[in-house]
Amino acid sequence: MDRLLGAKSYTREARSASRFVAWSETLEAHLAYIVLVVCIACITPIDSLASAHSGALFGLGLLALWRYGWGLTHFVRSNIYRSLVFPKMRKVADDCMLDNDGRATNQHAFLLVTSYRIDGDTTAAVYRAAFEAAKGAPCEVTVVASIVELGDQRLVKLLHRLICSNDTKVSLIITRIAGSGKRDALAYAFRAISRQDPGENDIVAVIDGDSIVPPDLVSKCLGFFRANSRVGALTTDEVSRVHGKAKFHIWYSLRFAQRHILMSSNGLSRKVLTLTGRMSMFRASIICNPDFVRQVESDYVDHWRFGRLKFLTGDDKSSWFWLLRNGYQMLYVPDVVVATVEEPPSKLFFPAATQLMARWFGNMLRTNSRALALGPRKVGYFTWWTIFDQRVSMWTSLAGLAMVFLVGLFETPFAFLIYILWVLVTRYILTLMLFNSRPRASALYPFFIYFNQIYGSIIKTYIFFHLNKQRWTRQKTTLADGRSRFAGRLGEFSSAFVQATAVTVFITIVALVLGQIAVPDASIFAMAYGLDR
Repeated sequence: MDRLLGAKSYTREARSASRFVAWSETLEAHLAYIVLVVCIACITPIDSLASAHSGALFGLGLLALWRYGWGLTHFVRSNIYRSLVFPKMRKVADDCMLDNDGRATNQHAFLLVTSYRIDGDTTAAVYRAAFEAAKGAPCEVTVVASIVELGDQRLVKLLHRLICSNDTKVSLIITRIAGSGKRDALAYAFRAISRQDPGENDIVAVIDGDSIVPPDLVSKCLGFFRANSRVGALTTDEVSRVHGKAKFHIWYSLRFAQRHILMSSNGLSRKVLTLTGRMSMFRASIICNPDFVRQVESDYVDHWRFGRLKFLTGDDKSSWFWLLRNGYQMLYVPDVVVATVEEPPSKLFFPAATQLMARWFGNMLRTNSRALALGPRKVGYFTWWTIFDQRVSMWTSLAGLAMVFLVGLFETPFAFLIYILWVLVTRYILTLMLFNSRPRASALYPFFIYFNQIYGSIIKTYIFFHLNKQRWTRQKTTLADGRSRFAGRLGEFSSAFVQATAVTVFITIVALVLGQIAVPDASIFAMAYGLDR
């Protein structure tokens, strides 16, 4: 019975990881970090700061002004949204949940849960939460279970009978397909919902099979759709429940803390940058739109080198782009928290981070160009610039490191020591700012922030030139390449060549900024072509 209701015993590794994470958030851990910074500052020669390369200081100063200015903008906007704007939105939404006589509205909610190759304990916890949310909703609810395995079907039916047997307002629909991918599962379930003929203000919550929703999910989100007909979808805050070593716990908690600030900032523009597949809620009329269903089911972009590039992953980006293109508002609800069960694809941190980043950033970059093509007037100027910054940031994050390497290798090795001190100080300031997002912050966040910026940028620049490479992490499926062997190898060569050219140009520009190479004088070209005679 405990298993059916979602209880899960903790292993010794999990308890050890939990203790280490808790220690890293203590005052003692933060003091230890500060002592480390002071020690490095003490061994840094004062005269090395004065003799630092002027070109490097100028370049790093410009980068810092841009990157940290942009980050501060997001931080301020996030606080404006959560402190001033969203409370008013919350009041309007809550008021719209009631009719004039104080009764709940007659909306209908659909909770669509997709499950594939997820362990039984997690599946039980996810559906238990979905049924509890359905019972706590102020309206009739239909839980739609999109599954593959027969065992999941039996488990879902049993949970429905145990939890909702006496609640006639909660119904269950089960759709089963072959394990052909999440896009097919969603499209099949969307069409099943369409056959229920939902109303204009009805909603559909699309919930991943590893996401545990709160009991008040429906009651706290339903009113936003009734309050404003331009609202097409919304998404919420997330926290992680990680199965793995301590470093995974810290990495995921950092990611969601940063996500909370960025989503709140973009929420101020009513245009979030992603409708996360973990839990996003849509207006039912959108889910029933055949054009929307087709885009989620079979999305693609036309690439100048790869031709028509069909999307394997990134269904959440497909739905987001459809709403963006059609002018809908997409809200962020910061006072609703969904817990996501995280199973890293590898027990080793670097392979797991590489696989996850490749999938996340690939989905982002494959949608980036067409979102920018909509233009700032269609998208909104701040949102458009934020989308554009996704391309810029993967190079600016590497520019500082490239400058330090060139100066340190060819001029003064003290550049490395100064850079380490700079990284430790600035990333710790960013860590302290995360207390605005979460009640606790790990003293190890600065190292993971730097890892995300540098290693993440390396992954982004690689994926940017290899957009054809797609792979699920859980399903272990890849997109079949229909090209011939020769065409495939030619495509790989062209990707490597274009990337190498871009990196060479990047390093050249950095060296020019540092003054380590000079722009050729016009007389050199005249001599080369014999024009000086």
